[in-house]
Amino acid sequence: MNIPSTDLTKQFPRSPRETLAGYVIICRTLDKCRATIAGTNGEYHFDCPLDNVFFDFTGISADQFKDFVATGADDEAVAKWIEKTAVPRPRIEVIKWNNEWRYKRISEMADPLQEFLEGYLPQVIPPGRRPAYWFDVYDIEEKRM
Repeated sequence: MNIPSTDLTKQFPRSPRETLAGYVIICRTLDKCRATIAGTNGEYHFDCPLDNVFFDFTGISADQFKDFVATGADDEAVAKWIEKTAVPRPRIEVIKWNNEWRYKRISEMADPLQEFLEGYLPQVIPPGRRPAYWFDVYDIEEKRM
């Protein structure tokens, strides 16, 4: 079985802003899942709180997703599978959900995540940089911004 994978010991996963099947977060989740299956996830964790934001909204479980990705599905096949498997929602609901997460401020996050980020941000964000949104943390840390 040939699973497309990303070696996350050598490169970053995609930004949580990138979309697949019309959803944010999932490209990053997919990269981490493939790397976990291949044993090349490095410091990245599949089925983390960010991944679960997507799983909770779509009604897809991490195990279901991982089992499908393990078949060797490419991005297009994963997109089609998500479209068939996710809880059906009106397009505008998905758009609003995407925008909610694209523009989620750290101050709007759950208390445990805010507490974690309070210590984490000074370790990974260069002095003088202030992430406005949660996704900025990933994009600044991984040098996309």
